[in-house]
Amino acid sequence: MNTDVIADYLTRIRNANAANHRVVEIPASNLKKEITKILFDQGFILSYKFEDTTAQGSIKIALKYDKVTKEPVIKKIQRISKPGLRKYAGSQEVPRILNGLGVAIVSTSHGVMTDKQARKENVGGEVLCYVY
Repeated sequence: MNTDVIADYLTRIRNANAANHRVVEIPASNLKKEITKILFDQGFILSYKFEDTTAQGSIKIALKYDKVTKEPVIKKIQRISKPGLRKYAGSQEVPRILNGLGVAIVSTSHGVMTDKQARKENVGGEVLCYVY
């Protein structure tokens, strides 16, 4: 049994990037689906597909690589808030990643969103991860 499903999700993406895989399959949950949508909207992944063939379902993510250098688009994907030590940020303290080039994914009372959206809507929450 895995206690930190978000860390498992991020690790699967990190490992697939390191091995230059095109597609990674991950067990689904609503939170993982929302994070996947954000990664797609921000241009970090090529595409995604939610499959409900089993009771839990799965997420298939097509990873994105640079066309010239074949380097992965996701340079670093890092878990911030952990089950043992939660990290929260108020609406004014939501972090900026690489001066706005990266994305902090925040779980707020208005749903899961990026740091830019959280600042725009003036809400804070749990900082789940950084992606750049």
